[in-house]
Amino acid sequence: MKTLFALMKKEYLETARTGKLIILVLLFSLFGVMNPAIAKLTPWMMEMFSDSLAESGLTVTNVQVDAFASWTQFFKNIPMALIAFVLIFSDSFTKEYKSGTLLLALTKGLSRYKVVLAKTVLLLFLWTLGYGLCFAVTCGYTAYFWDNGQTDHLLLAAAMWWLFGVWILSLIVLFSSLLQNNTSVTLCTGGMAAFAYLLSVMPKVKTYSPVLLMKTNFLLSGVEEAEAYMEAIVTAAVSTVIFITISILNMNKRQV
Repeated sequence: MKTLFALMKKEYLETARTGKLIILVLLFSLFGVMNPAIAKLTPWMMEMFSDSLAESGLTVTNVQVDAFASWTQFFKNIPMALIAFVLIFSDSFTKEYKSGTLLLALTKGLSRYKVVLAKTVLLLFLWTLGYGLCFAVTCGYTAYFWDNGQTDHLLLAAAMWWLFGVWILSLIVLFSSLLQNNTSVTLCTGGMAAFAYLLSVMPKVKTYSPVLLMKTNFLLSGVEEAEAYMEAIVTAAVSTVIFITISILNMNKRQV
């Protein structure tokens, strides 16, 4: 365990030293501020463009915004934050292959599974940190302007989206154990997400697709209940464990 904790500390310090941690904090803080700001400014922006829209034959009525609008913006914007996260941290493994530091560590007796676990835990920590920061900032500003109680199942919706992010991270780990460069890891991760999206539009299997965890509007508005998402939650959780297990097995056989 001491070796694992030491490796996790090394990974964290390297992330901080390269500036990725600061970028993560700034990025997710910015998204957190944007969500209520966009909702708050929507009536003003609609009023500004009302004349132009009227010339096009569109009539602008009074736009009412509330906490639901702010959280709708949160769940619209968090996919962009997740994409940025993947782009920043997709080289978590592959940079070690290129620099040869992983080979050096393994020749000194470091267990391969500890490498996978340490990097997985770091990615999980960073995603939780960024996502939690974005959620907290949005929650604070939304509470200041409106009332967070206006939305149904807010914590469940946030937890589902967090789990979807964890599922994406498990794909990064999986493809990092198979491929040599971060571009390939990013493309394959995106490809799997696209495949899951295709499953989400197929009536017979859509309830099992992890992409369903992204569709929170019906949950926030009270149209859907938690039971409608249980299959997707189980699928995401079980497949995450499977992907990490396969990653460890791949790493044990990989030539580095």
